[in-house]
Amino acid sequence: PEAAGAPAPAAAPAASGQSASVPNPTQDGSASGYVTPLVRKLANEQGVDLSTVTGSGVGGRIRKEDVLAAAAAAAKPAAGGQAAAAPSGPFVAEVSPLRGTREKMTRLRKVVAERAVQSMTSTAQLTSVVEVDVTKVAQFRDAHKAEFLEKTGSKLSFMPFFALAASEALKAHPKINSTVDGDEIVYPDTENVSIAVDTERGLLTPVIKDAASLNLAQFSQSIADLAERTRNNQLKPDELAGGTFTLTNTGSRGALFDTPVVFLPQSAILGTGIVTKRPAVVKVDGQEAIAIRSFVYLALSYDHRIIDGADASRYLVAVKNRLEEGNFAPNLGY
Repeated sequence: PEAAGAPAPAAAPAASGQSASVPNPTQDGSASGYVTPLVRKLANEQGVDLSTVTGSGVGGRIRKEDVLAAAAAAAKPAAGGQAAAAPSGPFVAEVSPLRGTREKMTRLRKVVAERAVQSMTSTAQLTSVVEVDVTKVAQFRDAHKAEFLEKTGSKLSFMPFFALAASEALKAHPKINSTVDGDEIVYPDTENVSIAVDTERGLLTPVIKDAASLNLAQFSQSIADLAERTRNNQLKPDELAGGTFTLTNTGSRGALFDTPVVFLPQSAILGTGIVTKRPAVVKVDGQEAIAIRSFVYLALSYDHRIIDGADASRYLVAVKNRLEEGNFAPNLGY
């Protein structure tokens, strides 16, 4: 959702409510001397002292998996069968070392800022939101994730399902995949989906080419590979170009939904929120009943100059129907 050498012209404006993380060269226990804000926040939530954690990432960088493993190890009962004592003392709020300081914008941050303003001032943007019952997706994922990992080497998250449904729907709703060129609307013959990746330098959007032809395994591997190489500054310049539509996973940061900013020259961006469980009314043998279901909000921001609200709604409903149908067995990829 990590070096500074990515070409600035490929930068995209940050989604609404997102800000770039700034490198912190202070002591944190990792060999690289830097821990991302997301990992630092997770460590704080889990009560993990980062100076005691050995990082498994590139150059010894501490990853979220390292923090979770340390938290799990600390939670195990002692050899004598006694559970670990609960931490005592008052809660200590995290204080960023940036507090009370001033710094110059990086070249990338300047480009991101300029393009965000350009996007908002040169287009007529608005956002439509739908609620999707992804219970069948959650059940399918739980039933196949172990086998999926064994056969593909990739973890099966919700993101490949969202990417597949969103990409398929673009073929039937080409306005969402279109761009403006002067007084003409251009409809590409392929769906090249940009994936928003949050790095400490800013938001970058590597592209998955011909996304509508991919299966779940290919999406999972492509997303993981692009995200890793984006954060480690290993992308080729052409991997940041040619996107026709963008997918941003705001749910990875805990947001229900937001109103993301369209990345020019594209005309739309889909934000996926966090998947949550809650009671809902369902039909059981023709009768209404209360059941625990899994839901997600999908938020589509779009350029109203060429995409009407009805167009946006039809696209969102197509994605919603595909996810709620839950028939992804033919799309596993193995």
